Amino acid sequence: MNTVGLKIKQMRELKGFSQENMANELGLTQPSYARLEKEDDRISITRLIQISNVLETTVSELINEKAAKVINQQNSENPNAYVDVVINADKEHINSLRNEIDFLRNLLKNQEKHQ
Repeated sequence: MNTVGLKIKQMRELKGFSQENMANELGLTQPSYARLEKEDDRISITRLIQISNVLETTVSELINEKAAKVINQQNSENPNAYVDVVINADKEHINSLRNEIDFLRNLLKNQEKHQ
């Protein structure tokens, strides 16, 4: 599933950038850039950083890493509920980090194959 390419496309469109604009910013042809959006396994880590800079976002946002949830709870009648929410948020964040690690490992493997 091309989740990173789809996220890049969505963010590009939100910024009002065309594929041609992105290609020019990245020093690519429009067809080469279009392939990056369709085949995210072709995106190198360096290119992902460049794209995040052009879109004024972070690599984490592009690969859908969820930010840690901040919970502010005062005068709780059930302090255990607060602990459960924190634990669940931590588990969700750990899973998103695992997904990010897997994605980056696959990018590295693909780069090694193409060298």
